[in-house]
Amino acid sequence: MLFTDTLADVNGVSRFVRNIAAAARDSGRDFRAVTSTVFAMPAGENLVNLPPGFSMALPGYPDLQLALPSFRRFISLAREFRPHVIHVSTPGPVGIAGRLAARSLRVPLVGVYHTDFPAYVDHLVGHPSLTFFAESFMRRFYRGFSTVFTRSVDYASRVRALGLPESRVLPLRPGVRTHDFHPRFRAQPAPDCLAQARPMLRVLYAGRVSIEKNLPLLARAWHVADAALRARGVAAELVVVGDGPYRAAFEHALAGSRARFTGFLHAESLSRAYAHADLFVFPSATDTLGQVVMEAQASGVPVLVSDAGGPKEVVSPGVTGLVLPASDHHAWARAVIDLALNRARREHMGRAAHVHMADYDMRATFEHFWSVHEQVAAELTLPRPR
Repeated sequence: MLFTDTLADVNGVSRFVRNIAAAARDSGRDFRAVTSTVFAMPAGENLVNLPPGFSMALPGYPDLQLALPSFRRFISLAREFRPHVIHVSTPGPVGIAGRLAARSLRVPLVGVYHTDFPAYVDHLVGHPSLTFFAESFMRRFYRGFSTVFTRSVDYASRVRALGLPESRVLPLRPGVRTHDFHPRFRAQPAPDCLAQARPMLRVLYAGRVSIEKNLPLLARAWHVADAALRARGVAAELVVVGDGPYRAAFEHALAGSRARFTGFLHAESLSRAYAHADLFVFPSATDTLGQVVMEAQASGVPVLVSDAGGPKEVVSPGVTGLVLPASDHHAWARAVIDLALNRARREHMGRAAHVHMADYDMRATFEHFWSVHEQVAAELTLPRPR
């Protein structure tokens, strides 16, 4: 039974949980993902929503909700389902409910470190005492977990730094739904929001439009690259797919350059947006994995990522994309210019990226995920109360 504070939202954690739930359903595993949200829930017989008694928009993130659930109802639901293992996907109120349910049912507790909240606090607030508080909270929250997954090897060391023994920290095999993100979508029309009068080279960013994604660097890099490409007569634009609290400031930072904002795209529209891109850029230095980086590569698009955080681990440098300094916008501008002007190299890297992602199919991720929970259940399940 998986407890998550984000399931109906538009983010990588929600997509991961929904993908795990779908893989469990397809393989006949007995699995439930539970949440508490006021948002419209995705379809899925093993997805359960207990509406919150109170909810509010997160400060600075109007499209995200902090929902306060009924802990008693969650524990009652867990008693009905009788899971062998409880998995906590997020360190929020629903995650706390999962911890309480595990203690009440005397079953092992497994979790995943999806989001680097201390790094987010550091970027958004920049106050050492608040960053220290966030680190202390995460340290206390994950204490007592039998296993904590990380989304990358890079973040395994960071989670161990919270005080967890090395034996309890395990990188989870990365995965993407390769059928949903595929070059075949190039044969279909681009989404309406990308309609244009003449051929245009598209440099794509997809993700939350928030400052912790290192978007100020991308704005500086794109201004340099756009000016150089204009001088060479290259029709090109930066396409930003997503939304978030930094959007207005990002639009202002990109003023005078060729840039387009689409807002959130979903399902096949998102798949077609990837497939119709020529280059994908993701400068974040705080992502634990970067699901969008795998989605872009699966779609046959070369990627540029930062040398900090998890995304670099799913890129083959020089083959499927480039790994660039997280603080050097000139290096990013040069990389964009070079690949924009070298169609043969760009297309070769895109083909290699699609092949590379064949080893990251979500089914393999799910089997790894499930096998670890089976092992924990076999080793650590406590006698249950009658």
